[in-house]
Amino acid sequence: MASFGSIRSAIFDREEKKQQYQAHILGLNAYDRHKKFLKEYAEFYGGERQKNEKLPIKTDQDTLRDGYRFIRSEEDDMDSSWEQRLVKRYYDKLFKEYCIADMSHYKTGKVGLRWRTEKEVISGKGQFVCGNKHCSEKEGLASYEVNFAYFEAGENKQALVKLVTCERCAKKLLYRKLKEKEKEKEKEDEQQKKREKEEHRKKKRERDEIDDDASRDYERSKGKRSSTSAAGDVKTDEMDNFDRYLEGMFL
Repeated sequence: MASFGSIRSAIFDREEKKQQYQAHILGLNAYDRHKKFLKEYAEFYGGERQKNEKLPIKTDQDTLRDGYRFIRSEEDDMDSSWEQRLVKRYYDKLFKEYCIADMSHYKTGKVGLRWRTEKEVISGKGQFVCGNKHCSEKEGLASYEVNFAYFEAGENKQALVKLVTCERCAKKLLYRKLKEKEKEKEKEDEQQKKREKEEHRKKKRERDEIDDDASRDYERSKGKRSSTSAAGDVKTDEMDNFDRYLEGMFL
């Protein structure tokens, strides 16, 4: 239990601080007093803490972002929560005949697709104007059926959708396939060149072999002619000697 002296000392200290505070307040002008009171209110009554500790608020946009599906399934429609009802209401307002494409990263094969909004349908965007989000070309349009592979809600999905683009944007849409075909063509050309070189070497070897055979035949025939000539000379000498022998017998 606190002694009488300690209690009296605490009372005196509190009164002294009170007087000092009052003296300080009286020494301030009206604006400074106003700022001080607001600061103390925030510190002692939690105004500043409430400001810094705002609870996360899920907006309708957050709900749409979390619950939206490019193509809704029967299971999605069976969910009767207010979030899913909101998402379905938004989904039903979309026009799901033609798509709008984001081709910002077309060189990496990444093309984003979404359904058209009412505003885009009215303006003809995606049907009478190129469906590339960043293109407004109206001439030379063609419709493509695109096998859209995408990842959604933790699953890999696919959908066959229609997309209208101009000729220039069609090349962006088919960029990866065109590049693959170019690589295949280059590979085929390279293989064709190798086959032609091999065929050329083969024909050269055959010509060389023919030339070698002809050269050997020529050498052999040349040797035969030399032998025949020598044999003829020997026979001629023998006949001359025989004639001389006969002539000696009849003299």
